[in-house]
Amino acid sequence: MKSFFAALRHLGGGIVNVALPPSCMACGAETAQAGLLCSACFSKIAFISDPCCDACGVPLTATGFAQRGLCTDCEQEHPVWRRSRGAFIYDDFSRRLILGLKYQDRTENALFLATQMRRAGTELLLNADWIVPVPLHRSRLWHRRYNQAALLAKYLARNYRNLNFKPDILKRARNTRSLASMPARQRAEMMKEAILVPARHRQAVKGRRIVLIDDVLTTGATAGMCAQVLLEAGAASVDVLVAARTSRRLPERNEDQ
Repeated sequence: MKSFFAALRHLGGGIVNVALPPSCMACGAETAQAGLLCSACFSKIAFISDPCCDACGVPLTATGFAQRGLCTDCEQEHPVWRRSRGAFIYDDFSRRLILGLKYQDRTENALFLATQMRRAGTELLLNADWIVPVPLHRSRLWHRRYNQAALLAKYLARNYRNLNFKPDILKRARNTRSLASMPARQRAEMMKEAILVPARHRQAVKGRRIVLIDDVLTTGATAGMCAQVLLEAGAASVDVLVAARTSRRLPERNEDQ
């Protein structure tokens, strides 16, 4: 009986593929299966590879070198988190994939992005206990219907027995407006208590090695705030893994979540 229903599912999938052939996530060209890029679009991705800064993940070929595997910016001021990795550079092409997931209900993009994140962040993921997404405020979650960071984290956690997917460990308690033009002190005040670890989870956080997941890292302001509250709650370490990051470390501001 199980084989009968499996055959029906297979047949149904075949019918769908004939009626609506799988297409490239970027350009719409026909592909072998859904959730892939065609070869032409795949070649446009600017993958990040070593050497890159151990702290912020910026390619060291695009910025100044320092000692101990750090870029000059991180040598002067290390981020709150321990290490960060990104799968590829945040440019016009990767932006299209990420914004499609984020704002256009292109949830099929998440599996492809998570696959590339796994390649870039294997070392981080193998040495962690929890995988935690950057949270969305409930008003934005209601509008979008899903948190893109949580979707990426869920896909990543499936491949590692050591990882527990923890989507509720961080809470965005305040829906902050864009802080890009604010001075650092005003920005810090605005972000105060905007992201927190709920009291019911604080004891469980203690001693955990956490990988924080987001779609994009530009300035690191939001990831830094998340890492800070996790460390203050007692996390042993916080690493950051994203689908894409800018080719250099930008002046700190708040990213639009």
